Amino acid sequence: MAKRDYYEVLEVEKSAALDEIKKAYRTKAIQYHPDKNPGDKEAEEKFKEAAEAYSILSDEQKRKMYDQFGHAGVSGASQSGYGGSMSMEDIFSQFGDLFGGAFGGGFGSFGGFSSFGGSQGRSVQRGSDLRVKVKLNLKEIASGVEKKIKVKKYVPCTKCNGSGADGGDKSIASCSTCRGSGAVTRVANTMFGQMQTRTTCSACGGSGKTITKKCTTCYGEGIVSAEEVITFNIPAGVAEGMQLSLNGKGNAARRGGINGDLLVVIEEEGHPELIRQENDLIYNLLLTVPQAILGDSIEVPTIDGKVKVKIDPGTQPGKVLRLRSKGLPSINSYGNGDLLVNISIYIPEKLSGSEKDIISELANAPNFQPTQSIKDKIFSKFRDLLD
Repeated sequence: MAKRDYYEVLEVEKSAALDEIKKAYRTKAIQYHPDKNPGDKEAEEKFKEAAEAYSILSDEQKRKMYDQFGHAGVSGASQSGYGGSMSMEDIFSQFGDLFGGAFGGGFGSFGGFSSFGGSQGRSVQRGSDLRVKVKLNLKEIASGVEKKIKVKKYVPCTKCNGSGADGGDKSIASCSTCRGSGAVTRVANTMFGQMQTRTTCSACGGSGKTITKKCTTCYGEGIVSAEEVITFNIPAGVAEGMQLSLNGKGNAARRGGINGDLLVVIEEEGHPELIRQENDLIYNLLLTVPQAILGDSIEVPTIDGKVKVKIDPGTQPGKVLRLRSKGLPSINSYGNGDLLVNISIYIPEKLSGSEKDIISELANAPNFQPTQSIKDKIFSKFRDLLD
């Protein structure tokens, strides 16, 4: 099923400010929250769909890529699927702070997971993002490509299953400072009276738990350094500098949190003969004087190999031949760009005596003298360039 437009999901205009997007997401998430719609799979999917839309539109860079390229521009995030692999716990932990007390003591609970806010303020660690560069040639850009890259990153410790504790749950205790809540409340006397503040517990880092016996492999961190081979698809039509986001493929978080993302930055390799201009390709064709005068059939390069083009007799320098659909595909719509063949004519700098005689003879021929109307056209083009 095709993804709906993210702006349509949240029912906001494309020009909507971040505050409007936050408000719209909050409204949708409360409407379709699992606590309000128990057992309703359709509501659950809409809840996830709204979270996916917000995750893109609330991020300035991701929103820019989405506005320019549509779903393909953020295909890494969509490919991993916020609506698919992103769990309710992921959504609550990342966006729960937007909801305050909308569902009693916080944004609510789901499947035993305590969200942010209210009296249950445990925080969930998030791994850092990774950024890699991938070089593509024009042929790969034209058709799309599957890539495999080896990434050095933090992964969950296999000995303790990412908990950081030697012995599993037996070595994990409730934090004595915050009593397992992940946050501490302080009351201060001020000139305005008593003021209460709630902050993340520094003893447990907001997790609500402490480790009594640390894992000897990861030393209680729950993560170790390793290499991982990641396979992903790059859609056709991408461009230099474009960034794809692979959700959850970044560094693992300490002690079983949420993985960061892997950001794939596109680098475009230059082609020896073709120049890219958005979705069009340009080829500069240099003709000899006889070819321009008499016409010819010449091979020109394309992404898929060489093709023959017909040069009409009397072809003038500056003429552009357009080969339809021989360019690159558009990442956000149907159809391909064109191949534009710019024609230039080579004028030899040195001539032999016999060649000079031939040119002199041609110079006196009537057809080799431009008429006034032709002169006017040429000078008009120069004037346009100067203007």
